[in-house]
Amino acid sequence: MVTSRRCIIIGGGHAAAQLSVSLRKQGWSGDILVLAAEPLLPYQRPPLSKDYLKGVRPRDQLPIRQQAVYDSLAVRFRLGARATAIDAADRTVTLENGETLAYDRLALATGSSVRRLQVPGVELEGIHYLRTLADVDAILPGVATGKRAVIVGGGYIGLETAASLRALGMEVRIIEALPVILQRVTAPEVSDFFLRLHREQGVRISTGAGVRAFAGESRVSSVICDDGRQYPADLVVIGIGVVPQTDLAEAAGLVVDDGVVVDNQCRSSNPDIVAAGDCTAFTSERYGGLIHLESVQNAVEQATVAAATLCGIESSYTAIPWFWSDQYDVKLQIAGLSRGYDRIVIRGDRNRGRQFAVFYLKQKRLVAVDAVNSPQAYMIGKRLIAAAPALDPVALADTSVDLRTL
Repeated sequence: MVTSRRCIIIGGGHAAAQLSVSLRKQGWSGDILVLAAEPLLPYQRPPLSKDYLKGVRPRDQLPIRQQAVYDSLAVRFRLGARATAIDAADRTVTLENGETLAYDRLALATGSSVRRLQVPGVELEGIHYLRTLADVDAILPGVATGKRAVIVGGGYIGLETAASLRALGMEVRIIEALPVILQRVTAPEVSDFFLRLHREQGVRISTGAGVRAFAGESRVSSVICDDGRQYPADLVVIGIGVVPQTDLAEAAGLVVDDGVVVDNQCRSSNPDIVAAGDCTAFTSERYGGLIHLESVQNAVEQATVAAATLCGIESSYTAIPWFWSDQYDVKLQIAGLSRGYDRIVIRGDRNRGRQFAVFYLKQKRLVAVDAVNSPQAYMIGKRLIAAAPALDPVALADTSVDLRTL
């Protein structure tokens, strides 16, 4: 039984929620204090750009767990408590109000923050980012049928937001600086499918278009691109990626490299401090090198391992990454990471309809799968990534071959 006096968890997202509960369930008998910068208990973030924005999931269904669950486990929250400094030598955390809290063990679950666009006019009313519940609450008053929305960024958050705003009757344009949407995260064949999907739904998409400025008096009225093109806008949502929140860790002397660097037990370079979730970077034996993941799955599973480590229980983080995205009637499920592949195999017709799968192979072994409305391909793909058998690309592409035989 662990008898340390106090563990402080800094963060208020999925990782913090899981870490606090797992810590108690795995044997931590001391105080557990969660410092959450937002004035809310940890809540589900994936629905923000989808069901919550569309109004089909109410606010009271967003919390990951209700207060009663934390109370039953004697997990205490300080909501709206922003940590500003860590003194690793004295084992203290300083809050924004100047208060200093002592800890025996510390867990960082600080997550990530939006990457901000630095161009003239970005502070105009009607220009938003989408990361928190408060962000969506600020967007909603500007949503109305027939109004014009411009989404800056053609990644998953931009595409999901575009789909939601179209469902709410808005005219939508996506502006992407790279030559194709989703360029950093998937194969061109998958990018082409989502380009077709959104255009079929009436979304206008401009690629290879950087934003030079936003125009308007007090409120945004148009978006001006680098090439001089100007698009009218009643509402703008910027989704150009996120950056891990590592300022506290860096100032405390922890090793940081695109995230707080942790081992497979989620220990940082300081043995008294663990970290989990979007704020971390770790070495992957399966994919090689240091990787940084932004996903609920990574946050929850790392948090479980970090809690075990704090309790002196041997545990390692070896999970296969998985992600998902919902757009219109399409569910994209992703297993693995599409990096370092030397061949792709497409199962199904990506040019017609809305169901197919793309398998990413490296030396005939599966490293990732993108499954569009293909849950079987996703589930079996995860197993094939884990088992790593040599695969026959022809059989993999043949829809008459049952994937279970592979």
